[in-house]
Amino acid sequence: MTISRRTAIALTASFGASAALPARAQSSFPQRSLRILIGTTPGGSPDIIGRLLADKMAGPLGQSFAVENNTGGGGGIAAGIVQNAQPDGHTMTLLTAGYASGAAVNKFKFEGDKSFAFITMVCAYPFAYIVPKDSPIKSFPDMLARARANPGKMTYVITSLGAVYHLIGTWVGGKAGVDMTPVSYRGSQAAVTDVLGGRVDVMLEPATSAFPRVHSGQFRMLAVTSEARYPLMPSAPTVAETLPGVHYMSWLGMATTPGTPRPAVERLNREIHAALKLPDVQQKLKEGGNIAIPSTPEGMLRQIGDEVANWKQIIEVNKIKVN
Repeated sequence: MTISRRTAIALTASFGASAALPARAQSSFPQRSLRILIGTTPGGSPDIIGRLLADKMAGPLGQSFAVENNTGGGGGIAAGIVQNAQPDGHTMTLLTAGYASGAAVNKFKFEGDKSFAFITMVCAYPFAYIVPKDSPIKSFPDMLARARANPGKMTYVITSLGAVYHLIGTWVGGKAGVDMTPVSYRGSQAAVTDVLGGRVDVMLEPATSAFPRVHSGQFRMLAVTSEARYPLMPSAPTVAETLPGVHYMSWLGMATTPGTPRPAVERLNREIHAALKLPDVQQKLKEGGNIAIPSTPEGMLRQIGDEVANWKQIIEVNKIKVN
């Protein structure tokens, strides 16, 4: 599965139907304050980036922003609020890659531009395999060799069955011909405690949280899932160096209510792109382990559709059960 800048290329097809609003309303967007729903907890990467974008867009758009966290239903409630809002672009959500994996396991519905009016991809980051600094596992190939020699005995951290963590781990295991056992944790602190204590062998987690653990000296990096060496940690080997073709970038992307008029979508797209070019925004993204990947609305729609299809294939091939 290739999740990279190349997947954010505009399609030649048009982006859905626009709702019928007066021309004056379309041309004068926005007409009131805007709202961004975040389906994750305060302080996390989506929350930080959502608030950063809101701050940078408020001036150019001439309106204030309200940024709200609603974690109910694993982000499903936030998504539902946006999907059922007035289709005028004033209510948005910062989707995570969990939307695509959730759609693949039927946790969320993905019906193309009937699900959302997709605005733009925002940023991306790889996942990373890390181990405690004193772990006997010395490298990613060493991890696979140990797993191959001890089928089912090597363990790694995931959040839940069917989540991106689990799908990546299963994909890697299938390609390598190894059987590693996923262990679910609701919170990262308990997972860190058990990995440091030797009760679980490996952490598989987003670079946004893995990099700080490596920089602190508690953990060592085995590999990242980016296609090429990740510019924010170029010393880290990639999974693809051992398993060609296995690479994945997680992401954040902005979406609004389906049926939102195209002029409003285009205005939001332009302002987010402009914000992502600002030096202080790029620095903030870098500090969090992210790189900017602005796209067209069609590029975002295409990327999510491709990702849902690929995750479904991995689920089918590996007979993953999530219920």
